[in-house]
Amino acid sequence: MRLDQFLSNAGCIPRRTQAKQACDEGLVEVDGKVAKPAAPVRIGQQITVKTGMTVRTYRILQLPRRPVRRQERGAYTELLSSQRIDGPDF
Repeated sequence: MRLDQFLSNAGCIPRRTQAKQACDEGLVEVDGKVAKPAAPVRIGQQITVKTGMTVRTYRILQLPRRPVRRQERGAYTELLSSQRIDGPDF
């Protein structure tokens, strides 16, 4: 499964176009390496997503074939960490 498709189907990023854009901008890492949108993902890999002022790290538990409901997202990813990034002081 493609990385951008996984991110949108699992609910890590709301839309596939946003997931693709985040990958293109270098904001998504798979196992510590910046990944392209078409990079294949497998169960057990760790994905780090930087969005806005937050950095979240997930472990892939299952690969969803279609977008999953909010209540079912925990069956597909495990949230390992979530950190808020402090912005610059003006």
